[in-house]
Amino acid sequence: MKLRFILYFIVSIVLLGSSCKNEPKKVVTTEPVVFTKEGELSIFNKDSDSLIAKLNIEFAETEYETQTGLMYRTSMEDDQGMLFIFPKEALHSFYMKNTEFSLDIIFIDADFKVASYQENAQPLTESGLSSKVPVQYVLEVNAGLVEKWSLDVGDTIEFNRLKP
Repeated sequence: MKLRFILYFIVSIVLLGSSCKNEPKKVVTTEPVVFTKEGELSIFNKDSDSLIAKLNIEFAETEYETQTGLMYRTSMEDDQGMLFIFPKEALHSFYMKNTEFSLDIIFIDADFKVASYQENAQPLTESGLSSKVPVQYVLEVNAGLVEKWSLDVGDTIEFNRLKP
């Protein structure tokens, strides 16, 4: 009886092993997400009204766009950014999940004034980065630009959309 069980067990293993095909591993590839210029944004100094920076921007307005933002991208040029537009002023919190490069996150109120900012948000982290005050717009740019521009609370922005 024991021998029959052992033979049955061995035959089962051989049959199972031979039924597995040696298929090559499937590799899933995705197209890289690339920047698409949808508008332009200018930042002005609150005291002198002089131009601090001019950026090419993408807009994030739909729920999907605001949830994904700059996720799954490997980089962005220093003259590029993403502007998130919300229907009304509110506290907003952002995180860096699936974002592969560091960002400065600039929170802007309904009057187009910089209300607060978070510098050097670290890639691939899920800790919340709060606006600390109600805002209607959020601008994401490469880390280090807030410092390079000497950006300050109260500086202002203007933006326009490219015509389709």
